Amino acid sequence: MTSKSLPLTPELHAYLVAHGSPPDEIIRDLAEETRAVLPAHAEMQVAPEQAAFLTFLTRLLGARQAVEVGTFTGLSSLAIARGLPEDGRLTCFDISEEFTGIARSYWQRAGVADRIELRIGPAAETLRELPHERYLDFAFIDADKTGYPVYWAELVPRMRPGAVIAVDNTLRGGRVLAPRDAADRAIAAFNDEVLADVRVDAVLLPLADGVTLARVH
Repeated sequence: MTSKSLPLTPELHAYLVAHGSPPDEIIRDLAEETRAVLPAHAEMQVAPEQAAFLTFLTRLLGARQAVEVGTFTGLSSLAIARGLPEDGRLTCFDISEEFTGIARSYWQRAGVADRIELRIGPAAETLRELPHERYLDFAFIDADKTGYPVYWAELVPRMRPGAVIAVDNTLRGGRVLAPRDAADRAIAAFNDEVLADVRVDAVLLPLADGVTLARVH
């Protein structure tokens, strides 16, 4: 089949971001602070077009109960929280007080801190503390790649029918075709696992580094 996907030049990427709910001052400041304070880790932050997409998707789903695994400095959680109603709830899971300290300040600045609960600790353990019922409307996974199967296993049974799980970095810079390290191999195996999971319908979008969307039956 012929591909219709366009390679994104820097100029085309800038155009794409500018024509799809472009970042506001808070998002720009958060991105800049992350690059300045954590230059070695800044690539862990979601792309600006992903942030816009997460807000759009959360609103589109009418999500009220959401979960994020892997918060870093808070751009994705800020985007999700902005898509929730005032009484919505986002539970974030991360292991770093340092990184999420930046996130907390921007949640406050954006006026969404009251919608977000942050739980610090290994998500493989803390996710198990969530209610064992199908109540979640939306989940976003963007953490250590080898942990994806565990997070998936904990979240799918907790998603209500019609809920959506979004998973980041599922193309690994194209290395899913020829994995180079444990993280690449983990994502390639995870993508096969999602494809074979009869509990969901899934699509893999070429958004940033690849985003898988899975709708739970």
